[in-house]
Amino acid sequence: MENNGTESEDLVWGISAIARVIGRTDRQTYHMLDTGALPAKRVGGRWVASRKKLLSFLVDDAA
Repeated sequence: MENNGTESEDLVWGISAIARVIGRTDRQTYHMLDTGALPAKRVGGRWVASRKKLLSFLVDDAA
């Protein structure tokens, strides 16, 4: 299996970056992350999420 960096390019690191992807404020995003409402994990004290999973989550949530 070959990885051309696409997997790491899909990762969004930090609350501010995740907030930009989902169109929310940092505070709203932190609350959503802290309550488990978003598909993300904490890694070494920072939040990380897959851009694809975030977008899929938002599309499914809106339907």
